[in-house]
Amino acid sequence: QVQLVESGGGLVQPGGSLRLSCAASGSASSIYAMGWHRQAPGKQRELVAHIISLGPTNYADSVKGRFTISRDNAKNTVTLQMNSLKPEDTAVYYCLVVTTKAITYWGQGTQVTVSS
Repeated sequence: QVQLVESGGGLVQPGGSLRLSCAASGSASSIYAMGWHRQAPGKQRELVAHIISLGPTNYADSVKGRFTISRDNAKNTVTLQMNSLKPEDTAVYYCLVVTTKAITYWGQGTQVTVSS
């Protein structure tokens, strides 16, 4: 079992920045990949960014150049730095981990609202 605790959501104006963090505990030594997905009202959950244990990253086209994902393997944390935020980035953001046994765990979600 892996437990995830997210932090850092909130309200920000368009063009602003937010930083999301997620800490994994439990069987964290078995983590292969970490990442973030988001779900806006009335829409399906979608990939935002993933990072594999040795560093390769994958981003949704809509966030490339604006968001940066990073990972601290020693602390089992993953961070999403979000810059140049747009109203369409408004969503609940979910942290996830994928273990070496291909099991996915999800965080409880944190709300990000981009509005003036």
